[in-house]
Amino acid sequence: MIVNIEDLRHRARRRLPKAVFDYVEGASEDGFTAAANRRGFDRYLFRARSLVDVSVVDRTTTVLGEKLATPLILGPTGLAGLLAPRGEELAAKAAASRGALFTLSTMSIGTIEEVASASTAPLWFQLYVWRDRGVTRSLVERAKAAGYRALCLTVDVPAMGNRENDRRNGFTIPPRITFTNLLDVFRHLGWVLRMSSSPRATFGNFVDLPELKRTDAVSVAQFTNAQFDPSVTWKDVEWLRTVWPGPLVLKGISCAEDARRAVELGVEALIVSNHGGRQLDFLPGAVDVLPEVVDAVEGRSEIILDGGIRRGSDVVKAIAMGARACMIGRPFLYGLAANGQAGVELALDILSKEIDRTLALLGRPRLADLDRSALRVDAPALLDAPASPLRLVEGARRLPAGNTHG
Repeated sequence: MIVNIEDLRHRARRRLPKAVFDYVEGASEDGFTAAANRRGFDRYLFRARSLVDVSVVDRTTTVLGEKLATPLILGPTGLAGLLAPRGEELAAKAAASRGALFTLSTMSIGTIEEVASASTAPLWFQLYVWRDRGVTRSLVERAKAAGYRALCLTVDVPAMGNRENDRRNGFTIPPRITFTNLLDVFRHLGWVLRMSSSPRATFGNFVDLPELKRTDAVSVAQFTNAQFDPSVTWKDVEWLRTVWPGPLVLKGISCAEDARRAVELGVEALIVSNHGGRQLDFLPGAVDVLPEVVDAVEGRSEIILDGGIRRGSDVVKAIAMGARACMIGRPFLYGLAANGQAGVELALDILSKEIDRTLALLGRPRLADLDRSALRVDAPALLDAPASPLRLVEGARRLPAGNTHG
């Protein structure tokens, strides 16, 4: 029986070969940052109000002018099509059915055009600035032509993080059957049969580029790996303004200085994120950086939290601290692996119902009622405890007043 995101995670683990599940689950090096994303939420406790009419709970919000039925955005996740045939299209359809946003990764198997045709959800397109600016411009123009509403620039990948599990597992694009993983693959014949009906595992957005001399999956992967550019700076953000007419979102902001610089350039939304702990290890949890960024922008840019969301109560905490919505990655991927589109819908339903229940029990029936007065912050010692400790905390103090949800 699946009743929470952790149940979906266990189902996904059973259905996927180890190398594929580890690709989804994996973090860089010691995994400190990935764990900090979860531990961070445990520092924040609620201040519940009683005798409040909560007969009607309203979790709707707006993000960049789009009204959402739930404050959830499906984040850009590379190679979602490895978890289920046409995975990106299924996830986008699930987002549409639940009133959420979907963000397509540059590194998807499904193409910009295929996903746009499959879904009626508001779509964002995630972008890296590549060494070849002509390739970058081409991707932006395709997203614009396909009707994507916002461009989401990932800014925390000047180099690839050290994801050691992928190296140990020999994870490659396309996946290869080797002597080491042969037994594990045969234990997951259901996945093999499902994927046999899927489009070939490659980075679909690059296959038709004129710059690409060969279109086999290995050549496409080698081309994209060579395109990551460590020289990208704020000047490239300014350049993107000249080729993209819509809202610009920066993903990977983790300090006040960068937040203020982005606002000075007119960036409409910032995603507080550490790439799910998959890049630089020993960063603080995203939720612990959130108040710093919210205070730095002073309402001049919308703030989205990405990292560590596993419960609807996590979403409520983030919004109380000033986020407008939360971005999820692994939770919807667990659902996708567990049961395709229906699994993603289930993940969204679980989180949305938890949001409703938390708002009601908190005595704040609308997201718009949330501000920092709904929270207490626990003593720093809790950072050393396991995630979600079942214990009472003494000496909790109230957070200083801050921005409301809006």
